[in-house]
Amino acid sequence: MKFTQIIATLALTGLIFVGCKKTETEALTTATTEAKAPKKQVAIAAENVQTASFTIDGMTCAVGCAKTIEEELSNLEGVEKAAVDFDKKTATVTFDKTIQNPENLTKVVQATGDGKTYKVSNIKS
Repeated sequence: MKFTQIIATLALTGLIFVGCKKTETEALTTATTEAKAPKKQVAIAAENVQTASFTIDGMTCAVGCAKTIEEELSNLEGVEKAAVDFDKKTATVTFDKTIQNPENLTKVVQATGDGKTYKVSNIKS
């Protein structure tokens, strides 16, 4: 009888630990998903739309560098669209000129690295 109680106690304890970990993992997954949720697109008035293009030196790969910079720019308030072309080493950003400006966009690109990795030049707007 004592052996059966020990087995039952161990089984119950195991279920509790497994159940708690699953709930914790689900909560972490939900929090991560919410953190990566895309920002809401807000329509920009036609008279406030501006496009800036610039060269980015220091990118070493399309997936790590270019994609990361593109995501950072896209997540800025007032940015409608950002595209970074690794092969051409360029970025094109469409934004609301009442919220963003080309200088701020370049600061964000340079801050994406350690402040020394990416250099922005040839800014055209």
